Amino acid sequence: MTRPAAVRPFCAETAREQGEPLDATASRIDTWLLVEHAGYWPYEPLDAAAFAGPVREHLAAQLAAHRPARLLLAKRPGRRPQGPLEVVYGRTDEQGGRFRRLELESYDELLGLDLGKRAGERLRQPLLLACTHGIRDRCCARYGQALVRELLRHADPAWIRQASHVGGDRFAANLVVLPEGLYFGRVGRQDVTPLLSAYRAGRIELASYRGRSCHPFAVQAAEGHVRRTTGLDGIDDVRVVAVRREARDRFRVELEAVPAGRLHELEVGVELSAPVLLTCKSQEPKPARRFVVRSHRERSG
Repeated sequence: MTRPAAVRPFCAETAREQGEPLDATASRIDTWLLVEHAGYWPYEPLDAAAFAGPVREHLAAQLAAHRPARLLLAKRPGRRPQGPLEVVYGRTDEQGGRFRRLELESYDELLGLDLGKRAGERLRQPLLLACTHGIRDRCCARYGQALVRELLRHADPAWIRQASHVGGDRFAANLVVLPEGLYFGRVGRQDVTPLLSAYRAGRIELASYRGRSCHPFAVQAAEGHVRRTTGLDGIDDVRVVAVRREARDRFRVELEAVPAGRLHELEVGVELSAPVLLTCKSQEPKPARRFVVRSHRERSG
C-alpha cells in the first residue's frame, strides 16, 4: 500500500513558529518599476510574454543601469484588463522618494522608457504593494490575497496594488509602502488597521516592520534597533550619519535621532541562523544570514 506523500508546511508558518526575526530583511532597492500586467505572471517578471523581444532587452538594460533596481508586475484590484496600461517608476531614499506615473497604449511603448528621466505625471498618493506572486511561492498567494482583501476594507482602492515578488517569501504576507520603501512582514488581518493608522500619521508600525529598501542590511538592523529601544516611530525620526565596514562580518553604523538630537553608534554583526526553509520551494532547510546588533552606545550630538 502506497503511503500518501507528506504535506510540507508553508515556509511562512515555519518561520513564524521558529520565531525568525523580521529585522533587517527588506530587499535592497533604490529604483522601482511597476508595470500593470493582468495576464500570467511567470517566476521572473522579465519573462512575461508581453515583454518578449526588444522590450525585454530594453527593460533589462534599464534595470541594470539603475541598480539596485526591481521590476514588479502589478494589478489593480477590481480593474478589468482594458484601457491604458499603468506604469509607475521612481526612486526611494531616506527623504521619502520620487515617483512618476505613465499611461501607455501598449507594452511596445516601454521601449521609450528611461528610468533616469522624469516623464508622465508625479505620483501624489502612496502605493500599498501586497505581494501575491503565487508562482513564486504559495505563501505569497495564500497570505497575500487575504491581505489585499483586508486592505480594500480600510484603504483607498487607488492606493492598492497586487505585486509580484518583493522579497522574503517566508515573511508573508508582505507589504511594501511607496514612496518611502517601507517593508512590513507577517501582516495579518489584525495588523492592517494599526499599520495604516500609523502610516497616515507619519509613523511606522514597528511590530511588523522589516526595514527600508534604501538602507543596506547593516543599517536596517541598526535603525530597527534604535527605533524599538527608543520608541522613535516617526518615518523621518532616524537618519544615517555614517556606515563603515570594519571586517567581513562586522559593521559600525552611526545614526542620528532627529527629534532628540542624539547620536547612536552601533556595532552590527553578521551571523548564520539555524537551518530554515527559505521558501516553500526550498529542497531542504538552509541557514539564513542575519544582521544582529552587538553593541549600542548613545551620546549627545
